[in-house]
Amino acid sequence: MNRRSFLAALAAVPASALAEKGRTDPARVFGKIQFVTSFPDYKVQVVESFPDLKVQIVDSFPDKPGKWQIVSSFPDFKIQIVDSFPDFKIQFVKSFPGPA
Repeated sequence: MNRRSFLAALAAVPASALAEKGRTDPARVFGKIQFVTSFPDYKVQVVESFPDLKVQIVDSFPDKPGKWQIVSSFPDFKIQIVDSFPDFKIQFVKSFPGPA
């Protein structure tokens, strides 16, 4: 395959298909969250800088990206805290939650 035909084939591929497969959109992870040690929906690393998502723990109305209500049953998402190879990174904040 020469360069011209490769570029033509690449131009025909939709941009969404070029995105990383399986990549999680952290902004979609909000609501009732249960922390687990096995079988999580997502693996998350807590960092102090350069997070993918800034998370605010709330007692009610976890209805926006970055707002998490911690529950022990009937969660929307199960999260496992890991030290390496996370699906995305979070930073706990007291205000202004959401994608970083």
